[in-house]
Amino acid sequence: MLLSDDISAIKGVGEKKANILKSAGILTVGSLLEYFPRDYNDRSNVKCINQLVENEENTFVAYVDSAPENTHIGKLIITKARLKDDTGGINVVWYNQAYIKKALKKDEKYIFTGVYHKKNYRKEVVVSEFEKIDLNEPINAGRIVPVYPLTTGLTQKVLRNIIKTTIVDIRTQIIDFMPVDIRKEYNLCDRNFAISNIHFPEDDDSFFIARRRLVFEELFVLQMALFVLKGSTGVKSGPIFSVEGAEDICQNAMGFNFTNAQKRVINDIKNDFLSGIEMNRLIQGDVGSGKTAVAITVAFMAVKSGYQAALMAPTEVLANQHYETFKNFFDIFDIEVCILNGSIRKKEKDLIKADILSGKAKIVIGTHAIIQKDVEFNNLGLVITDEQHRFGVKQRNILSKKGKNTHVIVMTATPIPRTLALILYGDLSISVINELPPGRQKIETYAVNSSYHSRAYSFVRKNVEQGGQAYIVCPMVEESDVVEAKAVQTLIKEVSENDFKGLKIAVLHGKMKPTDKESVMRDFANGKTQILISTTVIEVGVNVPNATIMLIENAERFGLSQLHQLRGRVGRGDRQSYCILISDAKNDIAKERMNVMKKTNDGFEISETDLKLRGPGEFFGTKQHGVPQFKIANLYKDADILSQAQKAAVKLNKDNNWRKRKNYELLAQKVDKLFFDGERIEL
Repeated sequence: MLLSDDISAIKGVGEKKANILKSAGILTVGSLLEYFPRDYNDRSNVKCINQLVENEENTFVAYVDSAPENTHIGKLIITKARLKDDTGGINVVWYNQAYIKKALKKDEKYIFTGVYHKKNYRKEVVVSEFEKIDLNEPINAGRIVPVYPLTTGLTQKVLRNIIKTTIVDIRTQIIDFMPVDIRKEYNLCDRNFAISNIHFPEDDDSFFIARRRLVFEELFVLQMALFVLKGSTGVKSGPIFSVEGAEDICQNAMGFNFTNAQKRVINDIKNDFLSGIEMNRLIQGDVGSGKTAVAITVAFMAVKSGYQAALMAPTEVLANQHYETFKNFFDIFDIEVCILNGSIRKKEKDLIKADILSGKAKIVIGTHAIIQKDVEFNNLGLVITDEQHRFGVKQRNILSKKGKNTHVIVMTATPIPRTLALILYGDLSISVINELPPGRQKIETYAVNSSYHSRAYSFVRKNVEQGGQAYIVCPMVEESDVVEAKAVQTLIKEVSENDFKGLKIAVLHGKMKPTDKESVMRDFANGKTQILISTTVIEVGVNVPNATIMLIENAERFGLSQLHQLRGRVGRGDRQSYCILISDAKNDIAKERMNVMKKTNDGFEISETDLKLRGPGEFFGTKQHGVPQFKIANLYKDADILSQAQKAAVKLNKDNNWRKRKNYELLAQKVDKLFFDGERIEL
């Protein structure tokens, strides 16, 4: 059995079980070993029956004194048995687990885990897990026990057994890719020990040693891959753009002066344009900070220098909005702007592609459609990707490769803590627009429970009747038995017949056709609709200056950064704007999120708190595309290890011949596989 083998190669994993594991993202033997526990239960303290602690989970060893019997009370099946050891006896019980009657054998010895209860004169343990005592080391009790993320049809016991068996069988296949000198310098255990002890720790020390090794390798490999990526683009010569006077021309055409922060970022980009080296720069700016104005200005520099510029956005709604904004500006200078997206009909699309190829279209705005193979540019010199966290490294490379040594800018309105930015965009230089244009009013934010619904809706109605517009955001499209959340379809029916009767209401969600979404957004932007009830499809980029209220249902179901993005859809005009968060959540994390939103409009402060509360895996509210999800590292908790991993990566990257060094071949393969599927971009 090899690490690359399909998960079905593992003994005891049939077709059904393999499909369940694959639904959890466990596709191969290797990915099973890297399916790390989310938590641990310490069941190493094995008690005698007379030592059981009331109302706590206990682990104890006992013989089956009387065979299990099943009794039925309606649909409930209750299984009871009597256990004993040298110190006494105890009754045990299971609910709706009829198979226990055959699984537990009289007079045989097992290790049990369960909660001990004393009710009146009755004493019993409700058993959660048990395991037969034999010559093998116990897996589910009598030790520190791993707790894994599960999917439907998978139990902790089954998954532990599969992983334990695999670790034993595959031990000789776990070859350490980390060079010995790096392991020695940073005091890292070998990978075999780490894999074994992250799943089934021998003790606390072994767990911490194993985790440190795996966190270090994850962060180190990512940093090395980003260095490779940066090296594959940043060291090449790039086109030199003419920038003299362009900034003043653009300010005059737009009718306002840039902020100092915008000027600073434009200056960073101008220096890149004049350097003769390919630019790879991240522009990070809070909602409303003026990133689009910067993008227009630098695109103007590219076109005036004889090149084409392309901007890729993650959604058609945002791409269309950029198209309108860019077209209004560039029409002043008789510069042609075109848009390319998936909903444009083939005949029209072919004409647009011809204009792009001929060079007639100087500015190309689009969605993923512009990275298709049949889209060819005449002289592409500048690539801009908006809301970069919705794209990946590979997609960015595909677009930039449509030109020769193209300058690249990626933009995000999600303020990112610097530690996370270094990880996610380690291949980029970073510029921050940390200043809002003058006159922007603070958005007043309120967090209330659902008992305030009537008052909140009355406030929305009053505001709308005075000429404003409002968003109402729900976390899902249809009601679910699993997640009790306000749904768009249910809500629009409720409010249109009651609180908002007589008002012009529209609905927007991800399941709609692109043309229908565009029509709804156009009507809202033009003021034909007063209230837009939506899912988070309006989170990114939509600009309606007349919208003054953002009301978010079930606000606890969104991450802080996502709430901040949604709030940023209002407050874009000269009227006072409001954000109302409705949540009945009682847990401390949800309360802290709501308090942070009330306290500050500073996206960077909010992002730091979001990283602290949730960790990087969920940071953006959606799974990262292209940037690997962290399997074990937590950037907030593992800042010290991150610092060491970056130090090691910087040191190794200075050696241009590290790939040729003895025992570094496996590391090179690991690095190349991360972004490039094993095929490294040649330097």
